[in-house]
Amino acid sequence: MVKAAAETYNRNLSGYCFNEKLYLGFNYPNYEYDVVIGGPPCQPFSVGGYQLGADDERNGFPIFMDAVNRVKPKVWLFENVRGMLYSNKEYLKFIIESMSALGWIIDFQLLNAVEYGVPQNRERLFVIGHRAEFSFPEKSPRKITAGEAIGDLIDSITDETKILTPSMDQYIKKYELASKCINPRDIYPTKPSRTLTCRNIAAPTGDMMRVKLKDGRRRRISVWEAARLQSFPDHFQFCGNETEQYYQIGNAVPPLLAFKLAFKILHTLESGERGAVHESFQSKLFA
Repeated sequence: MVKAAAETYNRNLSGYCFNEKLYLGFNYPNYEYDVVIGGPPCQPFSVGGYQLGADDERNGFPIFMDAVNRVKPKVWLFENVRGMLYSNKEYLKFIIESMSALGWIIDFQLLNAVEYGVPQNRERLFVIGHRAEFSFPEKSPRKITAGEAIGDLIDSITDETKILTPSMDQYIKKYELASKCINPRDIYPTKPSRTLTCRNIAAPTGDMMRVKLKDGRRRRISVWEAARLQSFPDHFQFCGNETEQYYQIGNAVPPLLAFKLAFKILHTLESGERGAVHESFQSKLFA
């Protein structure tokens, strides 16, 4: 885990976050655990990577599964990229079958954050293990646009270091032509943002997240804007240097979606040890 991310947690949230490197057989403290939440590295399963899945040395699922088996929580959850449902669906099937064999009821669903009040199209897979009842949160009645989230910031932030130069504009144009983009991939105030990733907010790449100013120039988005597009509140303070802050934002589950999932997990904890026999494999996805 990145030290700056742990510092950010401790500055903003209750409890205490320890910066530990886990491994198979890790000696976890002897507490009673209600929930285990994990985000095993997504690179082995992302369409932006080589999709080596279980063969990738960064695959964190064995450690996550070992942690669940050792601490025996009442509920566990992990989040990962949508690629686990497609190119790596056999590995996902292995995970679910392995955990189900230990008595866990498994529910999983591909959620788009834009359908839960977040001003960003962001599809991620959520897998829940429980022994009672669980239902995913209800969708929001309407989608929030990027303009509603950062419209007041676009022309008020005057960071000349983030203004795109003519050569950068040309580089982006070539990138978009090669990618067969019909329209420039700017952030449009009238629509939700496209997906924020560590790569497209932390570096001036051809795919960078950028806004168009009133004077016609374009600018890379700031940490503040990126945080709002992920639904972080303005009072949230990120630790570390600017790149580390961008990475924390790009890696995060949008807080508003996480908040809604947390309420559903709380309901599961309160519902008790019911539903021992339950079929929620959704096996049609593995057909």
